[in-house]
Amino acid sequence: MWEVILGAVISIIITIGIENLRKPKLSVVLRPPVDRDFQNAPAQKVRFLQVDVVNQPLHPLVRWMSREAAMQVHTSVSFYHLDGQNVFGREMIARWSGAPEPVLPTVILDDKRGFIFDPLRLTVSSNMDIYPGHSQAFDIAAKLDDDEECYGWNNEVYFSNPLWRNPNWKLPHGRYLVKVTISTAGEKVTHIYRLINDVPRNSFRLEDKLPNDKVLS
Repeated sequence: MWEVILGAVISIIITIGIENLRKPKLSVVLRPPVDRDFQNAPAQKVRFLQVDVVNQPLHPLVRWMSREAAMQVHTSVSFYHLDGQNVFGREMIARWSGAPEPVLPTVILDDKRGFIFDPLRLTVSSNMDIYPGHSQAFDIAAKLDDDEECYGWNNEVYFSNPLWRNPNWKLPHGRYLVKVTISTAGEKVTHIYRLINDVPRNSFRLEDKLPNDKVLS
């Protein structure tokens, strides 16, 4: 009798352990800044700050199993002063760098310009599926041309006034803390960085937080 019970308990423990191993395991990795040049755009030179979300592969010893994909991963960004106070009092829904820009594609018929309605491009929110061993980058902030200020960068910049310089996420010259939050079913990861914005565009960057850096929820 006890052998049967013990065997059932061991079987349950093994099953739970395997299921835990197979769950998505997300981590956040800092990316180098991305510099881009534009023409006929609201800015000619822009530096973007981004981070990668990685769905870690399984350990080589258990590669005979397969880790699950992280489905509908949602990301958000909060900006804080160095004293831990939230700059805007809210979080910013982040934009996946590889997602389509939320602008309507244009077509020309009989010398007339028209637009193709695509509701998926017009949404402010953005979710992404990340498969094991793969990563996806999302945007944090951008510094444009010779501006002293920088701006939180997400899908809202394509509808803001002025374009790309969204006053709702404007960060004046200075240094800030940035908390990134990544959420998917059964998984939530947070990480804090320092945003260095008291420098020219070519030195604009994210750094790992200092040991005493804290943010207030």
